Amino acid sequence: FKGLDNSTYYALEPRNRSRYANYSGTGNTLNANHAVVRRLILDSLRHWVTEMHVDGFRFDLASILSRNTVGEVVANPPVLWDIETDPALSGTKLIAEAWDASGLYQVGSFFGDHWKEWNGRFRDDVRGFFRGDEGHVEKLAARFLASPDIYGGQGREPEQSINFVTCHDGFTLNDLVSYDEKHNWANQEENRDGSDYNLSWNCGVEGPTDDPAIEELRNRQIKNFFTTNLLSLGVPMLVMGDEARRTQHGNNNPYCHDSELTWFDWSLLDKHAGLRRFVKELIHLRLSVAFEVPGLSLSALLHAVPVHWHGVKLNQPDLARHSRSLAFSADVFQYGWHFMFNAYSEPLTFQLPTLGDGQPRRWRRLIDTYRPSPHDFAHPDEAEIVIGSDHVVQPYSTVVLVAERVPR
Repeated sequence: FKGLDNSTYYALEPRNRSRYANYSGTGNTLNANHAVVRRLILDSLRHWVTEMHVDGFRFDLASILSRNTVGEVVANPPVLWDIETDPALSGTKLIAEAWDASGLYQVGSFFGDHWKEWNGRFRDDVRGFFRGDEGHVEKLAARFLASPDIYGGQGREPEQSINFVTCHDGFTLNDLVSYDEKHNWANQEENRDGSDYNLSWNCGVEGPTDDPAIEELRNRQIKNFFTTNLLSLGVPMLVMGDEARRTQHGNNNPYCHDSELTWFDWSLLDKHAGLRRFVKELIHLRLSVAFEVPGLSLSALLHAVPVHWHGVKLNQPDLARHSRSLAFSADVFQYGWHFMFNAYSEPLTFQLPTLGDGQPRRWRRLIDTYRPSPHDFAHPDEAEIVIGSDHVVQPYSTVVLVAERVPR
Protein backbone atom coordinates (compact mmCIF):
# COMPACT_ATOMS: atom_id res chain seq x y z
CA PHE A 1 0.00 0.00 0.00
CA LYS A 2 2.99 2.30 0.37
CA GLY A 3 3.11 2.85 -3.37
CA LEU A 4 -0.63 3.60 -3.57
CA ASP A 5 -1.02 6.16 -0.80
CA ASN A 6 1.39 5.88 2.08
CA SER A 7 -0.28 8.43 4.37
CA THR A 8 -3.73 6.94 3.84
CA TYR A 9 -2.96 3.30 4.50
CA TYR A 10 -0.36 3.62 7.26
CA ALA A 11 -0.24 5.46 10.58
CA LEU A 12 2.65 7.92 10.62
CA GLU A 13 4.49 9.56 13.47
CA PRO A 14 2.70 12.89 14.25
CA ARG A 15 5.98 14.81 14.60
CA ASN A 16 7.81 13.15 11.72
CA ARG A 17 5.52 12.09 8.89
CA SER A 18 8.42 10.32 7.18
CA ARG A 19 8.38 7.62 9.85
CA TYR A 20 5.83 4.91 10.48
CA ALA A 21 4.05 4.70 13.83
CA ASN A 22 4.81 1.27 15.27
CA TYR A 23 1.94 0.15 17.50
CA SER A 24 2.18 -3.40 16.13
CA GLY A 25 5.79 -4.20 16.94
CA THR A 26 6.44 -5.11 13.30
CA GLY A 27 7.61 -1.73 12.04
CA ASN A 28 4.39 -0.19 10.75
CA THR A 29 0.68 0.00 11.56
CA LEU A 30 -2.38 0.04 9.33
CA ASN A 31 -4.28 3.31 9.55
CA ALA A 32 -7.44 1.44 10.41
CA ASN A 33 -9.76 4.38 11.13
CA HIS A 34 -9.15 6.21 7.87
CA ALA A 35 -12.31 6.02 5.74
CA VAL A 36 -10.56 4.25 2.84
CA VAL A 37 -8.91 1.66 5.10
CA ARG A 38 -12.16 1.07 6.98
CA ARG A 39 -13.81 0.26 3.66
CA LEU A 40 -10.98 -2.16 2.81
CA ILE A 41 -11.32 -3.93 6.19
CA LEU A 42 -15.12 -4.22 6.00
CA ASP A 43 -15.07 -5.43 2.39
CA SER A 44 -12.49 -8.06 3.31
CA LEU A 45 -14.45 -9.33 6.30
CA ARG A 46 -17.68 -9.47 4.30
CA HIS A 47 -15.93 -11.44 1.55
CA TRP A 48 -14.60 -14.02 3.98
CA VAL A 49 -18.04 -14.44 5.55
CA THR A 50 -20.28 -14.41 2.46
CA GLU A 51 -18.00 -16.12 -0.06
CA MET A 52 -15.73 -18.31 2.09
CA HIS A 53 -18.27 -19.00 4.87
CA VAL A 54 -15.83 -18.15 7.65
CA ASP A 55 -17.78 -18.06 10.93
CA GLY A 56 -15.48 -15.94 13.06
CA PHE A 57 -12.33 -13.85 13.35
CA ARG A 58 -9.67 -13.29 15.97
CA PHE A 59 -8.05 -9.84 15.68
CA ASP A 60 -4.37 -9.74 16.55
CA LEU A 61 -3.43 -6.67 18.63
CA ALA A 62 -7.02 -5.50 18.24
CA SER A 63 -6.51 -2.43 20.38
CA ILE A 64 -4.75 -0.85 17.39
CA LEU A 65 -8.25 -0.53 15.93
CA SER A 66 -9.06 1.83 18.82
CA ARG A 67 -6.52 4.41 17.63
CA ASN A 68 -7.49 7.28 15.34
CA THR A 69 -5.48 8.50 12.36
CA VAL A 70 -2.92 10.22 14.61
CA GLY A 71 -2.60 7.31 17.04
CA GLU A 72 -4.80 8.64 19.82
CA VAL A 73 -7.13 6.20 21.62
CA VAL A 74 -10.78 7.12 21.03
CA ALA A 75 -13.90 5.99 22.87
CA ASN A 76 -15.96 5.03 19.80
CA PRO A 77 -13.55 3.94 17.07
CA PRO A 78 -15.29 4.14 13.67
CA VAL A 79 -13.86 0.87 12.33
CA LEU A 80 -14.95 -1.10 15.40
CA TRP A 81 -18.39 0.48 15.21
CA ASP A 82 -18.59 -0.51 11.54
CA ILE A 83 -17.67 -4.12 12.33
CA GLU A 84 -20.03 -4.22 15.31
CA THR A 85 -23.06 -3.05 13.35
CA ASP A 86 -22.51 -4.59 9.92
CA PRO A 87 -25.46 -6.91 9.08
CA ALA A 88 -23.28 -9.35 7.16
CA LEU A 89 -21.10 -9.86 10.24
CA SER A 90 -23.90 -10.04 12.82
CA GLY A 91 -23.68 -13.81 13.19
CA THR A 92 -19.91 -14.12 13.26
CA LYS A 93 -17.67 -14.61 16.25
CA LEU A 94 -15.45 -11.59 16.93
CA ILE A 95 -12.55 -12.17 19.30
CA ALA A 96 -10.14 -9.40 20.28
CA GLU A 97 -6.61 -9.60 21.54
CA ALA A 98 -7.38 -6.48 23.53
CA TRP A 99 -3.94 -4.87 23.67
CA ASP A 100 -1.25 -3.61 21.32
CA ALA A 101 2.54 -3.52 21.23
CA SER A 102 2.76 0.06 22.54
CA GLY A 103 1.29 -0.56 25.97
CA LEU A 104 -2.42 -0.03 25.31
CA TYR A 105 -4.25 -2.69 27.38
CA GLN A 106 -8.05 -2.94 27.10
CA VAL A 107 -8.92 -6.32 28.64
CA GLY A 108 -12.29 -5.66 30.26
CA SER A 109 -12.83 -2.38 28.43
CA PHE A 110 -12.68 -3.22 24.73
CA PHE A 111 -15.30 -1.52 22.58
CA GLY A 112 -18.68 -3.04 21.74
CA ASP A 113 -21.15 -5.69 22.85
CA HIS A 114 -20.43 -8.23 20.12
CA TRP A 115 -16.75 -8.73 20.90
CA LYS A 116 -15.23 -11.39 23.14
CA GLU A 117 -11.78 -10.88 24.64
CA TRP A 118 -8.65 -12.92 25.11
CA ASN A 119 -8.28 -12.80 28.87
CA GLY A 120 -4.56 -12.21 29.27
CA ARG A 121 -4.96 -11.96 33.03
CA PHE A 122 -6.32 -15.52 33.11
CA ARG A 123 -3.11 -16.70 31.46
CA ASP A 124 -0.82 -14.76 33.78
CA ASP A 125 -2.63 -15.46 37.04
CA VAL A 126 -3.11 -19.19 36.44
CA ARG A 127 0.52 -19.53 35.46
CA GLY A 128 1.59 -17.58 38.53
CA PHE A 129 -0.53 -19.63 40.92
CA PHE A 130 0.70 -23.05 39.82
CA ARG A 131 4.27 -21.77 39.70
CA GLY A 132 3.85 -21.04 43.40
CA ASP A 133 4.09 -17.26 43.18
CA GLU A 134 2.88 -15.23 46.14
CA GLY A 135 -0.38 -13.29 46.07
CA HIS A 136 -2.21 -15.43 43.50
CA VAL A 137 -4.89 -17.26 45.49
CA GLU A 138 -7.51 -14.54 45.20
CA LYS A 139 -6.57 -14.03 41.56
CA LEU A 140 -7.09 -17.72 40.78
CA ALA A 141 -10.53 -17.57 42.41
CA ALA A 142 -11.55 -14.69 40.14
CA ARG A 143 -10.14 -16.23 36.97
CA PHE A 144 -11.91 -19.56 37.59
CA LEU A 145 -15.26 -17.74 37.69
CA ALA A 146 -14.80 -15.88 34.38
CA SER A 147 -13.13 -12.88 36.06
CA PRO A 148 -16.03 -11.06 37.71
CA ASP A 149 -13.55 -8.39 38.82
CA ILE A 150 -13.09 -7.58 35.11
CA TYR A 151 -16.45 -8.44 33.53
CA GLY A 152 -18.95 -8.76 36.37
CA GLY A 153 -20.16 -5.17 36.27
CA GLN A 154 -20.83 -5.09 32.54
CA GLY A 155 -23.94 -7.27 32.36
CA ARG A 156 -22.05 -9.60 30.04
CA GLU A 157 -22.24 -13.40 29.84
CA PRO A 158 -19.33 -15.53 31.13
CA GLU A 159 -18.40 -16.20 27.49
CA GLN A 160 -16.99 -12.67 27.33
CA SER A 161 -13.79 -14.15 28.78
CA ILE A 162 -11.73 -16.29 26.39
CA ASN A 163 -9.58 -18.26 28.83
CA PHE A 164 -6.18 -19.59 27.82
CA VAL A 165 -2.83 -20.59 29.29
CA THR A 166 -0.90 -20.81 26.02
CA CYS A 167 -1.47 -19.49 22.50
CA HIS A 168 0.37 -19.38 19.17
CA ASP A 169 2.74 -16.80 20.64
CA GLY A 170 5.13 -17.78 23.40
CA PHE A 171 5.94 -21.12 25.00
CA THR A 172 4.01 -24.28 24.29
CA LEU A 173 2.54 -25.87 27.41
CA ASN A 174 5.36 -28.41 27.52
CA ASP A 175 7.96 -25.65 27.33
CA LEU A 176 6.11 -23.60 29.95
CA VAL A 177 6.93 -26.35 32.49
CA SER A 178 10.36 -27.18 31.04
CA TYR A 179 12.17 -23.85 30.65
CA ASP A 180 12.81 -20.88 32.93
CA GLU A 181 14.23 -18.81 30.08
CA LYS A 182 13.53 -18.46 26.36
CA HIS A 183 15.98 -20.14 23.98
CA ASN A 184 15.59 -18.24 20.70
CA TRP A 185 19.14 -18.45 19.38
CA ALA A 186 17.97 -20.28 16.25
CA ASN A 187 16.12 -17.08 15.24
CA GLN A 188 19.52 -15.44 14.64
CA GLU A 189 18.69 -12.34 16.66
CA GLU A 190 21.06 -13.17 19.54
CA ASN A 191 18.12 -14.25 21.71
CA ARG A 192 16.80 -10.67 21.89
CA ASP A 193 13.43 -11.40 20.26
CA GLY A 194 10.46 -12.94 22.03
CA SER A 195 9.07 -12.07 25.43
CA ASP A 196 11.13 -12.34 28.60
CA TYR A 197 7.93 -12.34 30.69
CA ASN A 198 6.82 -15.96 30.52
CA LEU A 199 5.87 -16.90 34.10
CA SER A 200 7.32 -20.32 33.39
CA TRP A 201 8.97 -22.86 35.72
CA ASN A 202 11.22 -25.68 34.54
CA CYS A 203 10.41 -27.85 37.59
CA GLY A 204 14.09 -28.21 38.47
CA VAL A 205 15.99 -28.79 35.20
CA GLU A 206 16.25 -26.53 32.16
CA GLY A 207 14.99 -28.41 29.12
CA PRO A 208 14.57 -32.16 28.52
CA THR A 209 15.42 -34.56 31.33
CA ASP A 210 15.41 -38.27 32.09
CA ASP A 211 14.68 -37.65 35.77
CA PRO A 212 11.35 -39.44 36.38
CA ALA A 213 10.43 -37.23 39.35
CA ILE A 214 10.77 -34.06 37.29
CA GLU A 215 8.85 -35.61 34.40
CA GLU A 216 6.05 -36.59 36.78
CA LEU A 217 5.92 -33.03 38.14
CA ARG A 218 5.82 -31.57 34.64
CA ASN A 219 2.98 -33.88 33.64
CA ARG A 220 1.15 -32.90 36.81
CA GLN A 221 1.53 -29.19 36.11
CA ILE A 222 0.28 -29.63 32.55
CA LYS A 223 -2.79 -31.46 33.88
CA ASN A 224 -3.31 -28.67 36.42
CA PHE A 225 -3.38 -26.12 33.60
CA PHE A 226 -5.76 -28.18 31.46
CA THR A 227 -8.11 -28.84 34.39
CA THR A 228 -8.29 -25.17 35.35
CA ASN A 229 -8.76 -23.95 31.79
CA LEU A 230 -11.36 -26.49 30.71
CA LEU A 231 -13.48 -26.35 33.86
CA SER A 232 -13.43 -22.58 34.46
CA LEU A 233 -16.37 -20.37 33.56
CA GLY A 234 -15.80 -18.64 30.26
CA VAL A 235 -14.66 -20.04 26.92
CA PRO A 236 -11.57 -22.28 27.03
CA MET A 237 -9.01 -21.93 24.25
CA LEU A 238 -6.39 -24.63 23.66
CA VAL A 239 -3.34 -24.79 21.42
CA MET A 240 -3.02 -27.77 19.09
CA GLY A 241 -0.30 -30.11 20.29
CA ASP A 242 -0.32 -29.13 23.96
CA GLU A 243 -2.31 -32.31 24.67
CA ALA A 244 0.70 -34.30 23.39
CA ARG A 245 3.42 -32.07 24.91
CA ARG A 246 4.56 -30.54 21.64
CA THR A 247 7.83 -28.68 22.17
CA GLN A 248 9.65 -25.84 20.45
CA HIS A 249 12.72 -26.52 22.60
CA GLY A 250 12.29 -23.33 24.55
CA ASN A 251 11.81 -21.06 21.53
CA ASN A 252 8.95 -18.68 22.31
CA ASN A 253 9.00 -16.78 19.00
CA PRO A 254 9.51 -19.28 16.15
CA TYR A 255 7.68 -17.23 13.50
CA CYS A 256 10.66 -17.48 11.15
CA HIS A 257 10.89 -21.27 11.10
CA ASP A 258 9.32 -23.87 8.84
CA SER A 259 11.17 -26.88 10.20
CA GLU A 260 10.99 -29.64 12.80
CA LEU A 261 11.09 -26.88 15.41
CA THR A 262 7.49 -25.94 14.61
CA TRP A 263 6.15 -29.06 12.89
CA PHE A 264 3.98 -31.48 14.83
CA ASP A 265 5.71 -34.72 15.78
CA TRP A 266 2.96 -37.34 15.46
CA SER A 267 4.92 -39.86 17.53
CA LEU A 268 4.09 -37.72 20.57
CA LEU A 269 0.51 -39.02 20.47
CA ASP A 270 1.70 -42.46 21.54
CA LYS A 271 4.44 -41.19 23.82
CA HIS A 272 1.97 -39.07 25.81
CA ALA A 273 -1.18 -41.10 25.28
CA GLY A 274 -2.09 -40.82 28.96
CA LEU A 275 -2.11 -37.01 28.87
CA ARG A 276 -4.10 -37.02 25.63
CA ARG A 277 -6.68 -39.31 27.22
CA PHE A 278 -6.89 -36.98 30.24
CA VAL A 279 -7.56 -33.96 28.01
CA LYS A 280 -10.19 -35.84 25.98
CA GLU A 281 -12.00 -36.78 29.19
CA LEU A 282 -11.90 -33.17 30.40
CA ILE A 283 -13.37 -31.95 27.11
CA HIS A 284 -16.13 -34.55 27.34
CA LEU A 285 -16.87 -33.44 30.91
CA ARG A 286 -16.95 -29.80 29.84
CA LEU A 287 -19.43 -30.55 27.05
CA SER A 288 -21.64 -32.79 29.18
CA VAL A 289 -22.05 -30.44 32.16
CA ALA A 290 -23.72 -27.07 31.59
CA PHE A 291 -21.68 -24.82 33.86
CA GLU A 292 -23.14 -21.75 32.17
CA VAL A 293 -26.76 -20.82 31.47
CA PRO A 294 -27.33 -19.23 28.04
CA GLY A 295 -28.56 -15.65 28.30
CA LEU A 296 -27.63 -15.30 31.97
CA SER A 297 -25.07 -12.63 32.73
CA LEU A 298 -21.98 -13.47 34.74
CA SER A 299 -23.16 -11.52 37.79
CA ALA A 300 -26.61 -13.11 37.59
CA LEU A 301 -25.10 -16.60 37.25
CA LEU A 302 -22.87 -16.14 40.29
CA HIS A 303 -25.89 -14.88 42.23
CA ALA A 304 -28.02 -17.86 41.15
CA VAL A 305 -25.29 -20.43 41.91
CA PRO A 306 -23.52 -19.39 45.11
CA VAL A 307 -19.90 -20.45 45.46
CA HIS A 308 -18.55 -21.33 48.90
CA TRP A 309 -14.87 -20.58 49.41
CA HIS A 310 -12.56 -22.60 51.63
CA GLY A 311 -8.94 -23.10 52.49
CA VAL A 312 -7.68 -26.28 54.10
CA LYS A 313 -10.41 -25.52 56.63
CA LEU A 314 -14.03 -25.11 55.64
CA ASN A 315 -15.24 -21.55 55.05
CA GLN A 316 -11.80 -20.16 55.86
CA PRO A 317 -10.09 -19.30 52.57
CA ASP A 318 -6.48 -18.26 53.09
CA LEU A 319 -5.98 -15.17 50.94
CA ALA A 320 -2.67 -14.13 52.49
CA ARG A 321 0.18 -13.40 50.08
CA HIS A 322 2.11 -16.48 51.16
CA SER A 323 -0.86 -18.82 50.66
CA ARG A 324 -0.72 -21.33 47.84
CA SER A 325 -3.93 -23.29 48.37
CA LEU A 326 -7.59 -22.78 47.58
CA ALA A 327 -10.81 -24.78 47.67
CA PHE A 328 -14.39 -24.03 46.73
CA SER A 329 -17.69 -25.85 46.40
CA ALA A 330 -20.94 -25.22 44.53
CA ASP A 331 -24.17 -27.00 43.68
CA VAL A 332 -24.84 -27.13 39.94
CA PHE A 333 -27.86 -28.94 38.51
CA GLN A 334 -28.33 -31.44 41.36
CA TYR A 335 -24.63 -32.18 41.62
CA GLY A 336 -22.20 -31.00 44.24
CA TRP A 337 -18.76 -29.97 43.03
CA HIS A 338 -15.70 -29.45 45.18
CA PHE A 339 -12.38 -28.18 43.83
CA MET A 340 -9.10 -28.26 45.75
CA PHE A 341 -5.87 -26.65 44.51
CA ASN A 342 -2.48 -27.15 46.15
CA ALA A 343 0.47 -25.18 44.73
CA TYR A 344 2.66 -25.94 47.75
CA SER A 345 5.64 -28.28 47.60
CA GLU A 346 4.12 -30.41 50.39
CA PRO A 347 0.83 -32.33 50.75
CA LEU A 348 -2.10 -30.51 52.34
CA THR A 349 -5.14 -31.97 54.08
CA PHE A 350 -8.41 -30.26 53.14
CA GLN A 351 -11.63 -30.54 55.11
CA LEU A 352 -14.59 -31.64 52.97
CA PRO A 353 -17.91 -29.78 53.07
CA THR A 354 -21.38 -31.10 53.66
CA LEU A 355 -23.71 -29.81 50.99
CA GLY A 356 -26.13 -26.98 51.64
CA ASP A 357 -29.34 -28.99 51.24
CA GLY A 358 -28.56 -31.00 54.37
CA GLN A 359 -29.07 -34.35 52.67
CA PRO A 360 -26.21 -36.82 52.87
CA ARG A 361 -24.15 -37.19 49.74
CA ARG A 362 -20.99 -39.16 49.21
CA TRP A 363 -18.09 -37.50 47.44
CA ARG A 364 -16.44 -39.29 44.53
CA ARG A 365 -12.96 -38.43 43.29
CA LEU A 366 -13.39 -37.40 39.67
CA ILE A 367 -9.96 -35.83 39.03
CA ASP A 368 -6.63 -36.07 40.81
CA THR A 369 -3.78 -34.67 38.74
CA TYR A 370 -1.21 -36.29 41.05
CA ARG A 371 -2.26 -39.76 40.02
CA PRO A 372 -0.80 -41.40 36.92
CA SER A 373 -2.97 -42.24 33.94
CA PRO A 374 -5.55 -43.73 33.79
CA HIS A 375 -6.22 -43.13 37.50
CA ASP A 376 -6.08 -39.32 37.19
CA PHE A 377 -9.62 -39.13 35.75
CA ALA A 378 -12.68 -41.28 36.40
CA HIS A 379 -16.26 -41.06 35.20
CA PRO A 380 -18.65 -39.96 37.97
CA ASP A 381 -20.44 -43.31 38.18
CA GLU A 382 -17.12 -45.17 38.32
CA ALA A 383 -15.13 -42.79 40.51
CA GLU A 384 -13.81 -43.96 43.85
CA ILE A 385 -15.83 -42.93 46.90
CA VAL A 386 -13.93 -40.67 49.27
CA ILE A 387 -14.02 -41.94 52.84
CA GLY A 388 -13.84 -39.52 55.75
CA SER A 389 -14.30 -35.83 56.36
CA ASP A 390 -11.05 -34.66 54.81
CA HIS A 391 -8.86 -35.38 51.81
CA VAL A 392 -5.11 -35.13 51.20
CA VAL A 393 -4.09 -33.19 48.10
CA GLN A 394 -0.54 -33.88 47.01
CA PRO A 395 2.00 -31.17 46.09
CA TYR A 396 1.29 -29.16 42.94
CA SER A 397 -1.97 -30.98 42.38
CA THR A 398 -5.63 -30.37 41.69
CA VAL A 399 -8.44 -32.59 42.96
CA VAL A 400 -12.07 -32.37 41.81
CA LEU A 401 -14.78 -34.21 43.74
CA VAL A 402 -18.38 -34.68 42.65
CA ALA A 403 -21.30 -35.58 44.90
CA GLU A 404 -23.75 -38.28 43.99
CA ARG A 405 -27.13 -37.22 42.66
CA VAL A 406 -29.69 -36.50 45.35
CA PRO A 407 -32.13 -39.43 45.68
CA ARG A 408 -35.69 -38.51 44.74
